[in-house]
Amino acid sequence: MNKSHYIYSSLLMTALLFNSCSSRFLDVEPMTSVLESNFYKTVADADMALVGCYDGYQLTVSNGHQSFYLTAEVAADHCFGGTGTTDGRVFQAIDRFNIAESSSDNNIFDGTWSDYYVGIFRANTLLSKLDGTDFANQVTARARIEGETKFLRALMYFDLVRLFENIPLLTTPTSDNIPQADPKEVYKLIVEDLKFAASNIPADAYPKSAAGTNDGRATPLAAKALLARVYLFYTGYYGTEDIGITKAEALTGLEEVISSGQFALVENFNTLWPAASYIPNGSNNSLDISKYAGKGNSEVVFAQKFNNTSNYNGYVDGNRWIVFLGLRGKSWSPYGQGWGACTVSKNFFNKFDNHDTRKVASIIDIDGEGITGFDLKDQREYTGFVVKKYAPTAFPDGTTNTGGDKDMQLSQDQDYFVIRYADVLLMAAELGSGNAQKYFDDVRKRAYKTNFTPAAVSKTAILREREFEFAFEGIRYWDVLRQGLNNAAVILETSEEVLSGSVPEKVSVTKDNFLKTRGFMQIPNKQITLSNGVLKQNDGWN
Repeated sequence: MNKSHYIYSSLLMTALLFNSCSSRFLDVEPMTSVLESNFYKTVADADMALVGCYDGYQLTVSNGHQSFYLTAEVAADHCFGGTGTTDGRVFQAIDRFNIAESSSDNNIFDGTWSDYYVGIFRANTLLSKLDGTDFANQVTARARIEGETKFLRALMYFDLVRLFENIPLLTTPTSDNIPQADPKEVYKLIVEDLKFAASNIPADAYPKSAAGTNDGRATPLAAKALLARVYLFYTGYYGTEDIGITKAEALTGLEEVISSGQFALVENFNTLWPAASYIPNGSNNSLDISKYAGKGNSEVVFAQKFNNTSNYNGYVDGNRWIVFLGLRGKSWSPYGQGWGACTVSKNFFNKFDNHDTRKVASIIDIDGEGITGFDLKDQREYTGFVVKKYAPTAFPDGTTNTGGDKDMQLSQDQDYFVIRYADVLLMAAELGSGNAQKYFDDVRKRAYKTNFTPAAVSKTAILREREFEFAFEGIRYWDVLRQGLNNAAVILETSEEVLSGSVPEKVSVTKDNFLKTRGFMQIPNKQITLSNGVLKQNDGWN
């Protein structure tokens, strides 16, 4: 048996858990006394292992490999690859669905693939040990821990299957060399796991009113919202309803999230985002953050959590993709410097209504905001526009605004909002809620304020609204794909003039290249090799 084309690690998180394990790349000795032989015995053990599963999900970003978020943004129609003129062209290969842009990069997603399967391995390990754990009479604790673990496994598989489509489906902690599964089977497991989470995580386990202490934990309401997203993507892309959830079920779940009363739209859109709400004060080199709604605000249904400490004996818990979105080599408070990726399309900027408050909250307009001293010779695919929602922040003197080690790469602590309440409202409207017009209007009224004018709700109108509401949130690409491949090809095809190294360049994304890949990404060649050819490359990436 081939020992693992999934790169497992000893799951040690600050003396945390699990057993020593190995692969052809790792042969590690236990660093703590917490081993499989003396663990998973009590509820406390199971809860500690559950924290390790959350950590596994966090590490899909904190390990610093090609992230799900950046991939989704670069592949969509709002951003180009960007980065520096001397950097590699991986983002250009993704943006243009053309490996010829960076022909030597045949392992773009190797770290991504490994990180996600490590997280799934942690979840599978915990699930396999629950029957041997002494829950005494704590039936609720067993249901809660199993529900949260299955939520995390479902979320990680949902990311993987959307990125690659053809992936191995592992439901036990095994290193067996198995072929890629029919994607429908992966989606069936995702639905089963999320339904279990929705039904078994106690409704009062993590109330929104206590977000200060439990923010980031899976809840039954988060599971119901994610189920609807899974339903909409699968039925839209594959054109069938055969994975164990119906339209009526998806809508019912969303209506339950809405009627719970636990969530609400924040009053002002810009307050959701640090870079859009922080106000620099040069007199004392500070940032006024009083307008920021905060991490656990009323609109967050589920978030991927990060913190700014990067000194846990080498373990990093920061958001590693934030730095990619910073101004290339330039701080301009409150905006911090970074690598200049995901330059924003001028066409999209111009498409945004000037009366829409989401425009200025979502996009940094370099000329419009009077930002000077920008080195065009170092920036690839410069458009004059940069992502604001997840831009890193900086003090007036240019120093990075993070805690911990204040490392602009490792210490970024802005959470990623996986699901916002606005998404719940618009998904419910799209699925035919009797309150569809109200939900649609609620989102638009917040965006347009006194400039709001009524518009009839329809699927076309909802998809258009989603384009602006969720711009640069890692959602747009999947909304495009679920409109059907041919429609997606038309939407994604573009030709736009940019500046690379201060020299004019035309970026072209063609329908043909997109259709060759069917919208999915490159399977890492290293994983194909390690599997002795059991894994097969996706179309369009050979």
